[in-house]
Amino acid sequence: MKKVTKAVFPVAGLGTRFLPATKASPKEMLPIVDKPLIQYAAEEAIAAGIDELIFVTGRNKRSIEDHFDKAYELEAELQAHDKHELLAAVQNVLPNRASCVYIRQTEALGLGHAVLRAKQVVGNDPFAVILADDLISGEPSVLRQMVDLYESSQCSVIGVQNITREETGSYGIVKAKPLGPRIHLMEGIVEKPSPEKAPSTLAVVGRYILTSRIFEMLENVVPGAGGEIQLTDGIAALLSDEKVLAYEFIGKRYDCGSKFGYLQATVEYALEHPELKEKFRAYLKDLKL
Repeated sequence: MKKVTKAVFPVAGLGTRFLPATKASPKEMLPIVDKPLIQYAAEEAIAAGIDELIFVTGRNKRSIEDHFDKAYELEAELQAHDKHELLAAVQNVLPNRASCVYIRQTEALGLGHAVLRAKQVVGNDPFAVILADDLISGEPSVLRQMVDLYESSQCSVIGVQNITREETGSYGIVKAKPLGPRIHLMEGIVEKPSPEKAPSTLAVVGRYILTSRIFEMLENVVPGAGGEIQLTDGIAALLSDEKVLAYEFIGKRYDCGSKFGYLQATVEYALEHPELKEKFRAYLKDLKL
């Protein structure tokens, strides 16, 4: 049985919702308190037993590579001033067992195209796809939950969340039949349907475990508007070839691709931060909102 040891992080998007903050810096490097979004995503993958992190990057994304690289000058400076806690935080961004691979996506041609760029590195192995701007807290981590389900079912697993019917036009929506608690057998997937046409209220969010068969499906997808290849279309094709499960994860999702979701995450993570929570909670009370 093949284990899931690789994760693909599509990070080539332009982050236009956060301009001008993302003009020169990737949206994935936006911090939630004191860690960038991409680090939370990497930590979730590591907690799921993944040790090969594959970043599909674009222009102006070098700061992601730098973040996960060794910072000799910074470490020497912290060491010289006996700032051991900060030094440990810098050195432990990733554990030693983890390795990083960077692949350039020269054109932003859709999420499916970004995943397809990782084909040569992933090979014939099952792999995860994590969208860093979907920040999800959970214990165990959401990806750990999904890897466990993959290992017991040996098929692709798509992370889904129950939303209101009014929100269906913003998500890929699955058609599925229940198999057990939180587990559904997928029968179809529709991209951003109107509320009256949505087959359910189960929305696809930024967590996937996929078999390597998805690459063949993506290679044969007919590109849509702007020549984009959508991962949703690849998954729809995959359904006719093998079993795919939709999994309602246990955890709380913050849509950090939106300003409001980003602010929600910042506030709630600050309220849990060991150094800040008491002072920040008192500050919020004093505001008398």
